[in-house]
Amino acid sequence: MDASSPKDLHYYEPVNGHGLKHDPFNAIIAPRPIGWISSRDSKGNVNLAPYSFFNGFNYIPPIIGFSSTSLKDSVQNIQETGEFVWNLATRDLATQMNATAAHVARDVDEFGIAGLTAVPGRLVNVPRVAESPVSFECKLTQIIQLQNKDGDKVPGWLTLGEVVAVHIDKAMIKDGVYQTALARPIVRAGRRGDYFEIKPEAMFEMARPD
Repeated sequence: MDASSPKDLHYYEPVNGHGLKHDPFNAIIAPRPIGWISSRDSKGNVNLAPYSFFNGFNYIPPIIGFSSTSLKDSVQNIQETGEFVWNLATRDLATQMNATAAHVARDVDEFGIAGLTAVPGRLVNVPRVAESPVSFECKLTQIIQLQNKDGDKVPGWLTLGEVVAVHIDKAMIKDGVYQTALARPIVRAGRRGDYFEIKPEAMFEMARPD
């Protein structure tokens, strides 16, 4: 289809609703990496929870971040201790990752609920998921409450952290290169439970123009 044959567009303004069965926002901005975040509060309670608004934001130093649509346990824990760990969610760990999304009391350990192994961090006092092939230990840099176009605060908090230690299963490294698809990471794709699995056959390469 070219410009001479215009598309039949569904148009809406979010403030007035989308008019569809499901809000398309999450499905359009997809797939999204999963922020599978482990944290610990000031009393020592451990939390593990997945966040669908997650990504990397800087190379040097490496900074990652996740956004929570309410002031959930993870954000409160990180506010208190200044540390967290990101764990890669894979197809093999999908069921366990989903189990950690359960709404439970703050003192309930989601590692136990999901049958996962908590391994102490090297540089942070927060455990990583032993079964995950990649984990990033992080130190808090910023927690930012989001605001709308009028400057009013909204119930959303962006948590950013500097990656200070990295754990990678050596089986994921071939000839000195980390193989993204080999771990079979899963990514969010909208609605309440849609995911994609990244597979080697789905990848393609393009040389950058510079």
